[in-house]
Amino acid sequence: MLDVRRLRLLRELQIRGTLAEVAEALQYSPSSVSQQLALLEKEAGVELLRKTGRRVQLTPQAEVLVAHTAQLLETLEQAEADLAASLTTVTGTVRIAVFQSAALALMPDTLSRMSTAYPEVRIEMTQREPETALHETWARDFDLVIAEQYPGHAAPRYPELDRIKLTTDAIRLAVPPQAAGRPPITSLQDTADMAWVMEPRGAASRHWAEQACRSAGFEPDVRFETADLQAQIRLIESGNAVALMPDLVWTGRGTTAQLLELPANPFRTIFTSVRRASASRPAILAAREMLALTAESVAKSDDAG
Repeated sequence: MLDVRRLRLLRELQIRGTLAEVAEALQYSPSSVSQQLALLEKEAGVELLRKTGRRVQLTPQAEVLVAHTAQLLETLEQAEADLAASLTTVTGTVRIAVFQSAALALMPDTLSRMSTAYPEVRIEMTQREPETALHETWARDFDLVIAEQYPGHAAPRYPELDRIKLTTDAIRLAVPPQAAGRPPITSLQDTADMAWVMEPRGAASRHWAEQACRSAGFEPDVRFETADLQAQIRLIESGNAVALMPDLVWTGRGTTAQLLELPANPFRTIFTSVRRASASRPAILAAREMLALTAESVAKSDDAG
């Protein structure tokens, strides 16, 4: 009989690439991971790993086991969800990965709602970029991810993850307050000679913003790079930069920046994803329920404003 825990280590090695990364993710020592995989080879009776320089590579036989392990872990996760659903009290821990603007705009009220409606559920939140968080949720580092998708820029998809739309928010041109003696800014083209602030390369928002500027006929002068949207806002409000910002960043705060509509009124879609096998777990259903209520409340507040 093959040991499920050792099979999981093999799958983790396929996902993460090195024994050290597997050990770090699962809080084992690298030597312990290596020993467990050696025992799995003895159980299987076939070679599972080959050394390639300083790394190890999975053999075709190991890939066969990994494919079955994924199905096995999915079945076990579904069993856990069904067991939790049979109980009368909603309990457990939900590990949530969330990007910054959603963490600021949605999570405080969601956590308050959860503590009132489901006091026995523990929420753990970690800030992650959406593309990374989707992969890590698929890899079982998180239970639920709040992610984003920009127009024409599809977020990564994993067959094991579902996807439920949470809300949308408009993307607008954010420019400094109008200063005396400076021509008014009325369009994206008016910012062609201005300094821009954007997220680092690789972020979906950066790619979308660059394409929007190029479609408007210019290459943006990106002088400032930061993933911290609060830092971006300070640069805009202080008159040092312009940016394309989604409406969610302004939730719960005023601003002296001017927010200008863009042609075609583009919007960002915010969604949640969980592994399908755990989607029916009561604690995850509760977290999604409270997130939806918060998102609805924020949308109504923005419409009223």
